[in-house]
Amino acid sequence: MKKKLISILCAAGLAASLLAGCAGQADHKGAKKESDLEKVQQKDDAGEASVIVTMPTTSEPEAGFDPAYGWGAGEHVHEPLIQSTLTTTTKDLKIENDLAVDYHVSEDGLTWTATIRDDVKFTDGEPLTARDVAFTYNNCKEKSTVNDFTMLKEAVAVDDKTVEFRMTKPFSIWPYTMAIVGIVPEHAYDESYGQNPIGSGRYIMKQWDKGQQVIFEANPDYYGEPPKMKKVTVLFMEEDAALAAAMADQVDVAHTAASYSDQTIEGYSLMKVQTVDNRGFNLPALEPREKDGITYGNAFTSDVNVRRAINIGIDRDEMIENVLNGYGTKAYSVCDKMPWYNSECEVEYDQEKARQLLDDALWKEGEDGIREKDGVKAAFTLMFSNGDSVRQALAEDVSNQLKEIGIEVTTEGVGWDVAYDRAQSEPLMWGWGAHTPMELYNIYHTLAQKGIGQAQYSPYANETVDRYMDEALKTSTLEESYELWQKAQWDGTTGITQEGDIPWIWLCNIDHLYFVKDGLRVADQKIHPHGHGWSIVNNVDQWSWE
Repeated sequence: MKKKLISILCAAGLAASLLAGCAGQADHKGAKKESDLEKVQQKDDAGEASVIVTMPTTSEPEAGFDPAYGWGAGEHVHEPLIQSTLTTTTKDLKIENDLAVDYHVSEDGLTWTATIRDDVKFTDGEPLTARDVAFTYNNCKEKSTVNDFTMLKEAVAVDDKTVEFRMTKPFSIWPYTMAIVGIVPEHAYDESYGQNPIGSGRYIMKQWDKGQQVIFEANPDYYGEPPKMKKVTVLFMEEDAALAAAMADQVDVAHTAASYSDQTIEGYSLMKVQTVDNRGFNLPALEPREKDGITYGNAFTSDVNVRRAINIGIDRDEMIENVLNGYGTKAYSVCDKMPWYNSECEVEYDQEKARQLLDDALWKEGEDGIREKDGVKAAFTLMFSNGDSVRQALAEDVSNQLKEIGIEVTTEGVGWDVAYDRAQSEPLMWGWGAHTPMELYNIYHTLAQKGIGQAQYSPYANETVDRYMDEALKTSTLEESYELWQKAQWDGTTGITQEGDIPWIWLCNIDHLYFVKDGLRVADQKIHPHGHGWSIVNNVDQWSWE
């Protein structure tokens, strides 16, 4: 606790220097007079409602605010704020129109047609037309380094209000893609667009001090309901600095982690948001083999009974209580709480049954308590990304728990430069979770290829699971696809759940935690996807001060 306090005090100095650059937009009533920092305020100089929010430093878009390079559509999926999208997702993850007033798909699933509003202008005064929509998507297809656009052959503007998306294959979940791709102006797009974006969304990016902050102001010509919150300042801070800024009454919303959840800050309350921000680890499901210098598969985890024993041999409640301070929910799938989730994924913790599974599979305990079979040790290395204290703590907890059933787990911090290749033969603690069923596809489908043509992030293949997901992408409506995604998880005979192949072990969904200034009404949040960043401000236009 002493070390934590020292790091917070050190962070206060960093916060002070950062916030000094925000003077004039920072002054709250009720702030402690002894604070050396400028005080934040609920209104800007023009008397309009304003808010200051912290986000992790990793949330700052390295390539700028350009959808082609991940803004709005990257790992941390969110609404792009500056740009408009064709559709949007509701709180229960249904699809609603935004720029689009109508959209439909052809019977063969190969052409999506969207009709857009005719009353929208970019912030430079130029009208937004279907040509801009087509340009945006074709540009993303050509340049995107984050999202997969291989299902799109081309986008074509039929007239000013109509755009056709011509697909290479049926893709029933296209409306989810339309909800995160912000539309850019063809006439004002160049290689520097991400640094000085022009859009038609709820906000205008007014200032970006790289490595420090970005400031948004409400778009006065926005076609929708005018934002209540007129100015939004985002500060990029590590957790220690964010906490220090809140303790000094310098911010209105400060992101935090479970390790700081026991802190009490005068004038703030702790808000938690449920997520599909999963933490779990892969279990390579194939026997070891080599290709191009990479090992695929694992002699121990290739035994399905081992994987099943591990899944029920972990006490998720204990893990959430001791690692997350109670701020999380049990995870059994990469799509918990989503409309396409299959509750058959759920299991009960049963250490005795786990032991029995291992006994029946002839993994016998040795004198040291660790099991062995045919000269193969019941052991593996569980990797976690360097610097991620939560993943490290989860990995250590897994190690401690599995030792009780005779499995030896060695934990190791690694960099992402080697993690992907090593995960083909060794388990790795991952973070996943998105508002689209493609998360299932990317993890479990054979055609999400890497190396030997198995699922991309760990060697695994099941033709029946592949077929269900292929059929899901061919349905004519999203709602029809949900049942097929659920069958890919478990159809009563096979799937990726406990009685099936279980190539991944899901542990918990991490609550996203924020210290929120008293008097600020943060609008109801959607379930957050993976990534403790921009999701919190998806509906910042609806926030208000009491």
